[in-house]
Amino acid sequence: MNKISFIILISILSLNVYGQGVILRDDISDGQRIIEAYFNPLAESLGAGLNNGWYNTAKPHNFAGFDFTINLSTVIIPNGVKTFSIGNNFGNFTSNNTDAPTIFGENSTTSMLYNETTTNHQWDFNLPGGFNIPAMPTPMLQAGIGLIKKTSVDVRYMPTLNLSDIETNLFGIGVKHDVLQWIPVIGDAIPMSLSIQAGYTELNTSLDIYEQKVSMKTSATTINLIASRKLLILTGYVGLGYNTSETILSADSGFNLSGIDFGDKIEIKLQSENKLRTNIGLRLNLTVVTIHADYTFSEYPTATLGLGVSLR
Repeated sequence: MNKISFIILISILSLNVYGQGVILRDDISDGQRIIEAYFNPLAESLGAGLNNGWYNTAKPHNFAGFDFTINLSTVIIPNGVKTFSIGNNFGNFTSNNTDAPTIFGENSTTSMLYNETTTNHQWDFNLPGGFNIPAMPTPMLQAGIGLIKKTSVDVRYMPTLNLSDIETNLFGIGVKHDVLQWIPVIGDAIPMSLSIQAGYTELNTSLDIYEQKVSMKTSATTINLIASRKLLILTGYVGLGYNTSETILSADSGFNLSGIDFGDKIEIKLQSENKLRTNIGLRLNLTVVTIHADYTFSEYPTATLGLGVSLR
């Protein structure tokens, strides 16, 4: 998420409404629920992107075999997550509008009213619009190596990158294990590969806003059963599994914006439920070079393209 998005987040939390009103402590939870509804599609799409691209075949590497792959997973944003129900669903925060855009929705603000609990003052303010984007790409670098017992390990890594006032890094680890080897006779006779695969990816981002640190941490986990079959230079593969992810948005205590001091640490947890997923893909094997493409069917559909070098 970029700097502009996080400024929007902090602005809503502080509710410094036209320089007149400040959100009361008793109403913070209602304000945070609005934040969760606004940002949750971003958290879930990040999780979907990070959980893709782990495999392009069910066959693990032979011992000491390896690959290096560049993946681009593009998450398609469903129309149903571009708005959320607003109305009278958020306590002292009300609106005459039925729906409001999420971070992926239309670039139009939503008029809101904050009814201050203790003084009965009412403050008008606008919820921000979205970026109105149809898809979100997630690039990834990955390397894998074969171990014993038809098991391979994959690692994703991106060293800390400093881009102006944004700092980000990524790490992930996955494992793939052949299950047919444990089925006597039948396993060797089946003309395909069948493996179980699991992967964990963590993306950390730190931003400077008005010389103060805010951070975003996304953790994504996937578990899959994969089957593949190779015919000449083509390998077809399918996967069935589920994804889960969690994103935490936080700022240290004493965060100050335009003279508003929060006092307590801001921490909002955006957690995705376990999502079933299936995907289907095709890999082209050109000696040591591989090109693959697959499509994942889930609440957040994802198309992945990849280019790699593989020695089995």
